[in-house]
Amino acid sequence: MGALPVFRWRLAPDGYATYRQLRARGLRPGGQPVAAQLERPRRRRGPLVAYLYRVDLAMPVRPMTPAKWAALAKANAARRVCPACRADAGYVIPPSLGTCAPCTFPELSQSARSA
Repeated sequence: MGALPVFRWRLAPDGYATYRQLRARGLRPGGQPVAAQLERPRRRRGPLVAYLYRVDLAMPVRPMTPAKWAALAKANAARRVCPACRADAGYVIPPSLGTCAPCTFPELSQSARSA
């Protein structure tokens, strides 16, 4: 296998796309190998690299099945349940906190109740 062609940032020829650009068009790489790469120079570190795929070899994204939709809904619902009080927080609990706001900051919820 030969070396990959390397293009400078924003100078890739037509017919190539990154994974995210393919997804935006409703496509997926479909098992094809990386065709080229983009390099964006940085001052103090090595360049940022983005891999490119050929658009003509890309395949349509597979549609979501009802089972996948159900699994996604269940996973999103689980992210709303506080592990400490087991209540539905009404929002996705940030991983940085790990618990709902009243469990994380009990002193604030106590002062809000007394006011």
